[in-house]
Amino acid sequence: MSKLLLTYVNIDLLLVKTKLILFVIVILKYSSMKNLIYGLLFLCVVEFGYSQNFQGVAYYFSKTQMKDFNFSSPNMTEAQQKEMKEELSKAFEKTYVLEFKNFESTYRQEEKLDKPKPVDGRQIQVSFGGQVGSKLYKNLKNNYFSEEKDLFGKEFLVKDSLETFKWEFINEEKKIGNYTCSKAQLLIPVSEKDKKEYEEFKTKKNEGRTNFIQMSEPKEQIIEAWYTTEIPISNGPDKYWGLPGLILELHDGTTSLLCTKIILNPEKKFEIKEPTNGKKINQMQFKEIEEEKIKSMMNKDGVIEIKMK
Repeated sequence: MSKLLLTYVNIDLLLVKTKLILFVIVILKYSSMKNLIYGLLFLCVVEFGYSQNFQGVAYYFSKTQMKDFNFSSPNMTEAQQKEMKEELSKAFEKTYVLEFKNFESTYRQEEKLDKPKPVDGRQIQVSFGGQVGSKLYKNLKNNYFSEEKDLFGKEFLVKDSLETFKWEFINEEKKIGNYTCSKAQLLIPVSEKDKKEYEEFKTKKNEGRTNFIQMSEPKEQIIEAWYTTEIPISNGPDKYWGLPGLILELHDGTTSLLCTKIILNPEKKFEIKEPTNGKKINQMQFKEIEEEKIKSMMNKDGVIEIKMK
């Protein structure tokens, strides 16, 4: 394991606004020469993003597979369960917009209006409030994020440090549109909380208490990302960042995000504005409030009931 000292030298040559960075290392530890090279490339990309007036807009289409979602309810027919699954799948089909400039970015969902359709004389409509109109702001230089969140009609402004991702670089490439992309991945172990929730679910099931959504045994997850160094911005959709290029495709469990359109240095310039609306709290506080709210909606068996009328 080599230890290297990180320094940089900025050189302004003949009044041309170009920065030449000389990286010599010491504190960062790398398990292989490949990761060392990618680490140096990442630092160069970050410095480029900070020093250039570079901006762009990326559009992502999000889709979630419903094959692992099983429904169980004595009040729903087989046709209604099938329709509910289809509506859930549609509810998770969304388009997001990432606007980036130097070391800042905002990420938001585009508004989409759908008409509910009747099924067997009833209407089934699935929606998730508080998503459209909210905005995630990332500041890579100062290592923090701010996010507007709506929790059952109450607005919060969640502000906290950016999560540091330990990306593993995979020696694979593919084309996404006109861009050559490289692969990286994250390994997410099963949390103690997930294990506990699954054990509680099994206990209820053995006692004959049914859940509307059947739970699968939690497994270790691999987050897969495809990024391009042709767009030297260390950013990506949602919370993800930290690669030596823009993330164009990402697979997070059953959810996939694919970049469908990119506009670099548009003629109409825009400003990146940090959100300011809502009660200011950190990520841990928001999770606690969210969990308490969900618990208040559960019945005595710890199940959120959905009744068909």
